Amino acid sequence: MMTREQVFSLIRSHLADELELDPDRISESTRFKEDLVADSLDLYTLVQELEDSYGVKISDEEASKILTVGQTVDFVLASSAGAAVGGAPAEREQRP
Repeated sequence: MMTREQVFSLIRSHLADELELDPDRISESTRFKEDLVADSLDLYTLVQELEDSYGVKISDEEASKILTVGQTVDFVLASSAGAAVGGAPAEREQRP
């Protein structure tokens, strides 16, 4: 399971590369459209990256509600936690 900091770091790195920005300009409160001037194609690319990296699925409706970097981190953490709830047998606590 990834930490919040790891997820944020990956998202920030992706956005900095994609939008050719200094990563230090990106915080959890950064808004995609207002602060980063990201267009729908940039956001679509980010969604694809998140789906590939974390195995989360983000519908267009869900994506339209995610306005900040922090909300994206929250979504990825909640989705990946939900996916891991069933857990593989190896992840469950094993007793001797």
